[in-house]
Amino acid sequence: MSTTLEDEIALKNFQDYLRIETVHPKPDYYKCRDFLFGLAKELNWQHWEFEVAAGKPFVGFTIEGRNPSLESLMLYSHTDVVPVENPQKWTYPPFSAHNDGKTIFGRGTQDMKCVGIQYVEALRRLKSRGVNQFERTIHIVFGPDEEIGGNDGMKRFIETEFYKKMNIGFALDEGLATEGETFIVYYAERCPWWVKFICKGSSGHGSRFIENTAIAKFQFILNKALEYRSSQENKLKCNPEFTIGNVTSLNCTKVDGGFQINCVPETFELNMDIRVTPTEDLEMLEQMLYSWAAEAGNGSDVEIDFIQKSLPTGKPTFDRNNIFVNAFASSLENNGCPFKLEIFTGFY
Repeated sequence: MSTTLEDEIALKNFQDYLRIETVHPKPDYYKCRDFLFGLAKELNWQHWEFEVAAGKPFVGFTIEGRNPSLESLMLYSHTDVVPVENPQKWTYPPFSAHNDGKTIFGRGTQDMKCVGIQYVEALRRLKSRGVNQFERTIHIVFGPDEEIGGNDGMKRFIETEFYKKMNIGFALDEGLATEGETFIVYYAERCPWWVKFICKGSSGHGSRFIENTAIAKFQFILNKALEYRSSQENKLKCNPEFTIGNVTSLNCTKVDGGFQINCVPETFELNMDIRVTPTEDLEMLEQMLYSWAAEAGNGSDVEIDFIQKSLPTGKPTFDRNNIFVNAFASSLENNGCPFKLEIFTGFY
């Protein structure tokens, strides 16, 4: 496949970005910052950094609009990537950004360094065609710590005066690659609830029948969780118009308990990743979780710890009466790009 000079620049920048190991638990955020600043200087864009937590910079480029008093646009992506557990199982090293002519291999290729570079390269192409300024100010923002919940990232950033002065009216964020001819537009997101059930009970020697054990309470909650999971899966299967974003998913992801094979442990812990659809009755869902704990633990032997509990920002809507939404949708339609609306499964 032939490539243009613009394609070659975009590919090189993408590969260089992938080679920066912004991988948890110790992302190299400052090397990433320096790389991004280099792109901004090359394009003569205003660039900045802002830290809400030490060692975790937000990096931004700002293209001031002709009318900077108008609400601005934000093109957002995160710079961090998830850990690589078994690099030896990769076809090519995970931070090599190897290009075999058809595929680029690397941690972060889809989640989500491709999007950050797409923002930059799309604006580079407009600039090369003489479009150096827009009616509204555009902020291209690269944030840290998305993959671990965003507590030292966007969650704190949006509370700062720095962010509020950016005057954001409309933002694009993470999604999924479109595999067919119809683009998927995610207009809402399921909320992550990471829940830990801590089951307590009697301990003793493994050779005896111990009553009131932690594992029995653990089993009760596990069975309740799987029943609920099955009900949501059936709801998805029975409604052809639904996607997974329209239901709440639950997966048991981590178990902790025991210290020796011949001892009945005093405590067992069960961790769940629950992705709550924004149309869910959140109060009823929370009451259900606490009822499992109460039934399993005779009222007090099971505790619940919400490690993460995100709430929807409002009722999910894609309102064409909103000038930003309508401009976005109209641009797709005017360019012959069919699209459908979905609730996103969940980012991290």
